[in-house]
Amino acid sequence: MSWWADDADEDDDEEFDESSVRIRPNPKGNRPRTKTRPKHDDAVPGRVMTVDRGRFQVLVDEDLPGEHEITASRARELGRTPIVTGDRVDLVGDVSGDQGTLARVVRVHERTTLLRRSADDSDAVERVIVANADQMLIVVAAANPEPRARLIDRYLVAAFDAGIDPVLCVTKTDLADPAPLLAEFDCLDIRVVTLSRDAVPVAELTELLVGRTTVAVGHSGVGKSTLVNALVPDAGRATGVVNTVTGRGRHTSSSTVCLRMHAADGRTGWIIDTPGVRSFGLGHVEPANILRSFAATARVPEGEPPGGVPLAEAHDWEIVDRVEAGELGDSGLARIESLRKLLDTTGSPVETG
Repeated sequence: MSWWADDADEDDDEEFDESSVRIRPNPKGNRPRTKTRPKHDDAVPGRVMTVDRGRFQVLVDEDLPGEHEITASRARELGRTPIVTGDRVDLVGDVSGDQGTLARVVRVHERTTLLRRSADDSDAVERVIVANADQMLIVVAAANPEPRARLIDRYLVAAFDAGIDPVLCVTKTDLADPAPLLAEFDCLDIRVVTLSRDAVPVAELTELLVGRTTVAVGHSGVGKSTLVNALVPDAGRATGVVNTVTGRGRHTSSSTVCLRMHAADGRTGWIIDTPGVRSFGLGHVEPANILRSFAATARVPEGEPPGGVPLAEAHDWEIVDRVEAGELGDSGLARIESLRKLLDTTGSPVETG
């Protein structure tokens, strides 16, 4: 009977033999995912010039004889990290710029500034517009379309909230006197440039822009793209006209583009042209920052305040104290009214009266 036992043992061995079992292949046909990511030590640095439907135009080898623009996509490891015009990034892959090539953005450098806006004042979700700008050129027309002082206020708040220096540029002064508009901002210590159709101070503006990265913002139809074309002759930014019935400008620039500007002496600067907007939500800005924007920028005139009233100790309501002391003149009253309206629309619980 032993041979039956031997056969049974052999059958048992065959029954549990797994040497011929087929291993199911990876259904995706690729290597297993790993949490280990490459360091990309050989990545090439670049500057994002514009963003278009998930593709980024990036300038590499900046300021070198072989500088050129390439097209890149977002690397998977970046996830949902936003990449915007003005970002400094690192790239891998084909960075030759040849037709049909595509590099990958694998890192976004730490940003020095970040200009943001929200859809409206009740929306705390912010939209990143531009990174690493250190100056804002607020372009507004003296007429056609009519200037909107409260929109300028919003730009100023966004600029100071981001740590960006503002410059106010008033266009179309041949159509209307800009003095009434500028009087509202007389107490603010900001640079003002005016221009008309026949007198564009290109040299003055160029001097303001060289060595800096400036973001140009403004209402549709104020002549922002026309100004950019004057500063950067080969920019080719589309321009339009203002509707004679509605008084509104037509959107002509649909993308945010970073352009290099050259001075006559060889110095350079960067100007970022943005699409025209009719609103600029500040739902992402803390009310305290709105207060500081209005107070910290107020200029104290020389001499003693009228009536010998001493300057109150600086605090969040510094601008109120200055108006009551008669330091800021009539423009200070306009600042207070604008501050009240802005805090009301942003939902601030702070009482201003």
